[in-house]
Amino acid sequence: MTYDLNNRTAVVTGAASGIGAETALVLARSGARVALLARRAERVADLAEKIRAEGGQALAVAADVTKDLSGAVEAVHAGFGRVDLVVNNAGVMLGNPLTEGRDDEWDRMIDTNLKGLLNVTRVFTSDLVEAGREGAADLVNISSVAAHQTFPNYAVYTATKAAVTHLSANLRTELGALGVRVTNIEPGLVHSELPDHIDNPDVSADLTTWRDAVPPLAAADIADVVGFTTSRPKHVNLRQLVVLPTVQV
Repeated sequence: MTYDLNNRTAVVTGAASGIGAETALVLARSGARVALLARRAERVADLAEKIRAEGGQALAVAADVTKDLSGAVEAVHAGFGRVDLVVNNAGVMLGNPLTEGRDDEWDRMIDTNLKGLLNVTRVFTSDLVEAGREGAADLVNISSVAAHQTFPNYAVYTATKAAVTHLSANLRTELGALGVRVTNIEPGLVHSELPDHIDNPDVSADLTTWRDAVPPLAAADIADVVGFTTSRPKHVNLRQLVVLPTVQV
């Protein structure tokens, strides 16, 4: 599915795979110029080449959202100018019982899922506010149904997603009046690389069993929601969207 996003300039984080990569494809096929931000430089370079081969406009930017982003911002501005659409998708899901005391995993999830989102939002806020004075401007945060639900062994992950959901609601109180639409999207079970990061065999096996019972959505399903949301008329803000496989309850 494609939408009318002509003359829009987007930044998508976590664009190397999964929801991020599929979102970049939907936005580019809908006419947007898309900057692909991710740590895996080769992956985003390949995706940018694929988009260009289809006739779209894409810029690969190797960047870690937990680090200084000044170089990434300069690269985006030099290549495409002002940004009016930001998709905060970069994230990591590391499952372990809290009793394991894996503070290395806690730090990684908090730094990526929450602080990384804040870092990206901060460096592009002035772009979004300026764009919002003239036309549509969108900040889209990819959270999770885990923001509201409880799952054993995922306490810290769910806490970071709860923070993203609440942060999104509060950002809207600040940015909405300035013409920037803030949308929080909470996917349910989605096929992605997130489970591959889990190094606890028992936790990983439990997730595999659940995914066998509940066929997950494709990453493209979430990307389609992003495309639809950001292509609405300027005065329409879809603030909160929960996207589930039909059989997930």
